[in-house]
Amino acid sequence: MDIYTVLLVDDEEEVIQVIMKKINWEGLGFSVIGYANNGVKALEMVEEFQPDVVMTDIKMPYMDGMELSGRIKTEFPATKILLFTGYDEFEYAKEAVHLEVEEYILKPVNSIELTKVLTQVKIKLDQEISEKRNVATLEKHYMESLPLLQADFYSALIEGQLDQKEIRKFLSDYQISFEGPRHCCLVVHTSSTQLPDNMQPQLLATSVQKQAREKLEERWRSKSFSYLGNTVMLCQLRNENEISELTDECDRFCKYVHRILGAVVTVGVGQVCRDIAELAQSYRGAREAVSYRVLYGASRAINIMEIAPQETRQPQRDNEGELSKLFKMIRLGSEEEVREEAGKYLTRMSFPEKSLQQHHMDIMELLGTLYRFAGNNHIAEEFLSKDMRELYVRLLDMEPEELHRWLTNISLFFREDLILARSRSTQSFVSKAEEYVRNNYSDENLSLDSICQVLGVSNSYFSTAFKKETGKSFTGYLTDYRMDQAARLLIETSEKSYIIGRSVGYTDPNYFSYVFKRRFGVSPSKYRTEHGTSEK
Repeated sequence: MDIYTVLLVDDEEEVIQVIMKKINWEGLGFSVIGYANNGVKALEMVEEFQPDVVMTDIKMPYMDGMELSGRIKTEFPATKILLFTGYDEFEYAKEAVHLEVEEYILKPVNSIELTKVLTQVKIKLDQEISEKRNVATLEKHYMESLPLLQADFYSALIEGQLDQKEIRKFLSDYQISFEGPRHCCLVVHTSSTQLPDNMQPQLLATSVQKQAREKLEERWRSKSFSYLGNTVMLCQLRNENEISELTDECDRFCKYVHRILGAVVTVGVGQVCRDIAELAQSYRGAREAVSYRVLYGASRAINIMEIAPQETRQPQRDNEGELSKLFKMIRLGSEEEVREEAGKYLTRMSFPEKSLQQHHMDIMELLGTLYRFAGNNHIAEEFLSKDMRELYVRLLDMEPEELHRWLTNISLFFREDLILARSRSTQSFVSKAEEYVRNNYSDENLSLDSICQVLGVSNSYFSTAFKKETGKSFTGYLTDYRMDQAARLLIETSEKSYIIGRSVGYTDPNYFSYVFKRRFGVSPSKYRTEHGTSEK
């Protein structure tokens, strides 16, 4: 059975104690996490504990129950609210239907009535959780999101980011059929400069994509999706000889959409592959074929095997694509995962038939990719300051073990630099927030929302980072800083308490006294008597 948490709010503590004793909370499925005697304190506790139910009186100092309910419903809409009201407040409370209060309970509180109300609230909470956990509902949501998940999978596939095990898992999870037995990638490129009159480029590309699906999908059992401004189609062939038929059909398609839509379309046809894991190579070939339109003309299909068969059939490597896993580990992985992925990359790079010339090219590509990664992430100034030519010559002379050590060390260096950069970033805006508090603590409107607006970060991210860095919530830090300043002013000056309260951001002298006593255990006047001068 789920146990739900309850926060009690009333400025009369004896009322709260009676309620706590009258009700069999555990038997009803609830647990009281605490109580507050005013709305401001209650809101702080709601932010910290996020209770399932808040039971609050209407008339309270500093922030009444109506305002508290409104704040809770805005910031924590799932929280259920029960309002205690006096007879003379009942109709007034009933008018506030927009607050979505669960129930209005007349004082004095009757244990039988309250038990009945809590039972109904428990039923409603159970139903809401049941709906969220309902398998059928989850399956419906999953099916609705399936096209996006499939598109993400296709993108990762042509980027070469997945191994065989991952591919099999995603095919099963995302209900994708790739029977083959041969596969080929098409890149459908629509010119964004040669457009019919009064036609938007994106609208035209979308229309071409729709036509491509209608004309090519069924015959070639293709999976199509948008990627980097083009339409990519992953086709299935029964044998390698069908590639000529596919190329001819793509060529007819280009002429068709030019006649019907006025679109200038080039279809790049990649090489045929036996396994879908090789579609990354086919995609690179199709993308390269599209680039040949500057030589062969647009509004046609270009088969990479027909224009550059010898080059394409040579063993090809995409070091930058293969390095993506290593870069992912540098950004997110542990030290051990970085070491492991660096070793895997060098193992993949060392294929038996590689010539000395190919090795030199691989080293050059590796070094260039590492330089780009460092530059794009604003890290590793020590690495970037090195002479690239000198480093390249040194790497060429390295034996396999030495090269492995070098790549591992530079990868760990990058990882450490990124960690320090993230840490400096967090420390920077936390320091800015602390400085802002020091300069603006007297502003009564200073709050979590206003500081986040100044810093340009979200409340959730700032709150988490601030507490991790300082050990306090921002609200707690601000309150403590204001109280420390107030204590100092009480000792060092003879100003009256209400003036000091206003100077540290509290316009309500009663609330200032309440917060001060909560921090130091005594009233401002008594604190001054115990520590220094007396008020004039």
